[in-house]
Amino acid sequence: MASNDKNPQEEANGIENLNSHLTSAGEKLANNKKIIYWAVGIIVLIGAFLAAYFFIYRNPKLNKSYEAYNQVELDAMGNDSIAAVKYMEVAKKYGNSYGGNLAYFDAGMALYRLGKYKEALAALEKFSSKDELLDANAAILRGDCNVNLNKYPEAIKCFEEAIGIAKNNSEIAPRALLKEANVYDAQKKYADALKCYETIKTQYPEFSLGNGMTIDAYIEREKARLGQ
Repeated sequence: MASNDKNPQEEANGIENLNSHLTSAGEKLANNKKIIYWAVGIIVLIGAFLAAYFFIYRNPKLNKSYEAYNQVELDAMGNDSIAAVKYMEVAKKYGNSYGGNLAYFDAGMALYRLGKYKEALAALEKFSSKDELLDANAAILRGDCNVNLNKYPEAIKCFEEAIGIAKNNSEIAPRALLKEANVYDAQKKYADALKCYETIKTQYPEFSLGNGMTIDAYIEREKARLGQ
């Protein structure tokens, strides 16, 4: 009968193999723990950095930019010349912060009212917003600047951008369509203008032109120009 008992040498070798395996496993576990600790440490450092950025740098800067932006209205008192200069100062000082960004928009409006269309366009092109209404209105104003600079293709692009942004807005989208139609009319592209007016009639029937005329009158005018 074969014996199941292991001799001392075999037992020693088995224990050594087991110890070696456990040591290897322990080293791997230790190394994994080190990686985990490093990862946690890095996450903590990143969190601390972000907290410092928001509470020490970003939030105070945001508040200061908004205060500076609001102060312009008080300083300008409706004077576009002063407003344009002051808003640009805020915009350049605070850059992409909330107040600085809004300042580009208001500077653009003030410059537009002053007839400085090129400068207004430059300011408005630096403005960006996640607010659809602001973004669409900025696009319309850029279009108006281009119209006054006789850059009709660029103006059309701006108005189409506004329509795309505010297609569900029953005031902004048809207003942009109306401006687009006017540009087409200026270029005697009556068929394109007609499409704009018909889009207003079908998609925004409640839109009021505000000048005593109906959208049907504009449609008939374009058809007459086209000999229809």
